[in-house]
Amino acid sequence: MSRITSFHVCIHHVFPFTHIPFDRYNKTMDTEYFKSYDMWWGTLGTVRPFPNFHPDRDVVEIQTALEKKDAGILVRILTNRSNAQRQVIAKTFDDTTHKDLAIAVRKVVSGDVGTLLLELLMPPLVYEAYRLQHAMVGLGTDEETLMEILSTRSGKQLKEISALYKQLYKKELEKELKGETSGDFAKLVVALLHSLSASINGKKGDAAPWIEILTSRDLDHLNKVLMGLELQSGQTVDQAVEKRFTGDFRLGLKILVQCIQSPDVYLAKRITAMKMPIVQRILVSHSEEDLLCIRVAYLKLTGTSLYTALQKQFKGHHLQALLGICRSED
Repeated sequence: MSRITSFHVCIHHVFPFTHIPFDRYNKTMDTEYFKSYDMWWGTLGTVRPFPNFHPDRDVVEIQTALEKKDAGILVRILTNRSNAQRQVIAKTFDDTTHKDLAIAVRKVVSGDVGTLLLELLMPPLVYEAYRLQHAMVGLGTDEETLMEILSTRSGKQLKEISALYKQLYKKELEKELKGETSGDFAKLVVALLHSLSASINGKKGDAAPWIEILTSRDLDHLNKVLMGLELQSGQTVDQAVEKRFTGDFRLGLKILVQCIQSPDVYLAKRITAMKMPIVQRILVSHSEEDLLCIRVAYLKLTGTSLYTALQKQFKGHHLQALLGICRSED
């Protein structure tokens, strides 16, 4: 499914928001927030710029919340502001108190909700660099998260993420990827990082032509190639990859194919396992881009809304923060 088609599917399923009663929304949502749905109609994210934004007022309220160790207030403010607005809040807090907001939050709020609030305070591409680093740090590499990020970000974004990764962690992202992966899978992730152009000359079943073809950034062309391959072979590309390849490279190819054909469905599938870090990081990462489409895909896959599923799995302020990002029932 193309991104244009995906947009229309999501619009059909989730708009207009203003016709849905308030009691179906997360109670952490400020009533002023509803205005942003009119202001930003047509976007695929769930988190929109707060319409009556006064960073100085937010900072005063945040200072009080930090003094009282009230995580609920922090959750309400930070999940009701766009990332750009959170950056303004962080700067205003620094200018007013001469303290770093992230450090102040870390001292007061711990556990999963504390981590989530810190992640909300990161600029978007800094957050992607952070996710990549977490996928490679410690015992074992989270190959699926590496592929998810590398497959769903544009070449321009990956270039910026690489630069930020070096700035933050004093290491080259490409070298880190090569060090944490091996064989054809390593070639695939590095090719994705470089955003190579597509070529359809390869006819053999070896890895090289698959890497060359599938790391194109021309999604319309790739969709046509994949559909043609399926018509010609009588099987899905996913089935062909399953039969012809093994190990991490097979996993990487399958993820890449799924992200080319329908990234929303792939991300919804990842969420269905309801593993905290995966759920949290996908919600934060996609909250201002395409979380509405991921919600629609999740509902189709499971028969349950993501909003309801979160309530069955999480609790307390952490749940309220996740619901604040998810935003509403479907």
